[in-house]
Amino acid sequence: MTLPRRRFLQLAASVALTATSRHAAAQSYPARPVRIIVGFSAGQGIDIQTRLVAQRLSERLGQQFVVDNHPGAGGNIATEIVVRAPADGYTLLAIGSNNCINSSLYEKLNFDFIRDIAPIASVSRTPNVMEVHPSIPVGTVPEFIAYARANPGKLNMASAGIGSTTHVAGELFKMMAGVDLAHVPYRGSPQALTDLLSGRMHVMFDLLPTSIEHIRAGRLRGLAVTTVVRSDLIPALPTVGEYLSGYETSAVPGLGAPQGTSPEILEQLNREVNAALADPAIRTRLTALGAIPLPGSPSDFARLIANETEKWARVVKFAGIKPT
Repeated sequence: MTLPRRRFLQLAASVALTATSRHAAAQSYPARPVRIIVGFSAGQGIDIQTRLVAQRLSERLGQQFVVDNHPGAGGNIATEIVVRAPADGYTLLAIGSNNCINSSLYEKLNFDFIRDIAPIASVSRTPNVMEVHPSIPVGTVPEFIAYARANPGKLNMASAGIGSTTHVAGELFKMMAGVDLAHVPYRGSPQALTDLLSGRMHVMFDLLPTSIEHIRAGRLRGLAVTTVVRSDLIPALPTVGEYLSGYETSAVPGLGAPQGTSPEILEQLNREVNAALADPAIRTRLTALGAIPLPGSPSDFARLIANETEKWARVVKFAGIKPT
């Protein structure tokens, strides 16, 4: 179909005006406070790291970046808030590993995470730590595998809940090591950790920051961290991958925005997050939290999300994990 000349010119002018308006909006961004929606309660790892970045964005961009916690449904409530928000850069999402896990864990979601959220920047990798109660007579990953195979189904594996990073990290280990551990989900990491400390649970793949002092004090025995590289917080601990080739899991917090947000705004925010991660004070604080700073481009973060989503889909299917 051939458009009449007048209609063609009107459409061309409209496209040009929209592009000009979006560019002008990006140039003046941010002109008012920005909300960052976090899908978990204040004080959790993703919340702490998001607040560190938000504070630095506020200082650098001259507007407040306010963290707004909306816990529930494994972070899905927060994600839907951002998916349905205007794509203007004023409502952002604190992305976490939960988003990658939930894509296959939940059969019916009101959004498609990869389609509906535009990645801005990754912040860090935070390792889990494979740890056991001291009553378990093992000191290394190979010894644990041998002990678990000799006692199939008799070792209780605690987690912070079904579909949590502490759960899927353990399921990935079970899948790759060929061991049978009895999963016991809790309503959060503190409760799971309490029962691990008491000896009612035998093993856990907890996030390193919440367990490190118990390991240092000898109340728990750390066997390995789950990232590709050892942690500076506890460098004597090997990685699981040193014994189980290809094993890797970590929390990967970052920032995203509603799909359709101006590329100029996404790039601006990406530059500022990377600048924050280059700041020695921020890097020191992240390291103290057990996190490894992870700067990169929006496309780098998009690839990481795609890879994590694919990995956890395999684990969810293998383990037959269903949300409660």
